[in-house]
Amino acid sequence: MPPLTAAQAGAAAIEHLAELTSKHVQGATSVEPTEVGWVVEIEVVEDRRIPSTADMLALYEVEIDLDGNLLAYRRTKRYGRGSSDIGAGGRT
Repeated sequence: MPPLTAAQAGAAAIEHLAELTSKHVQGATSVEPTEVGWVVEIEVVEDRRIPSTADMLALYEVEIDLDGNLLAYRRTKRYGRGSSDIGAGGRT
């Protein structure tokens, strides 16, 4: 079986995170290869509010292996929609 492409890794990570957290996934914000697989940063809606501009969002870092199996995940940042200081999440 050939290794996952970046797009496939992102899709696999999104699927794992949505299943584990039951949160609404906005999408992947980064996909990076590692020696053992992929690290994918994903933005999710943590808390829906009215108006939607007051929603609370979060960035999660998801690690998957070369076959797309989940290795680990963690929330790296929580912020209000429209915040201008979200930076690169928990990655430095």
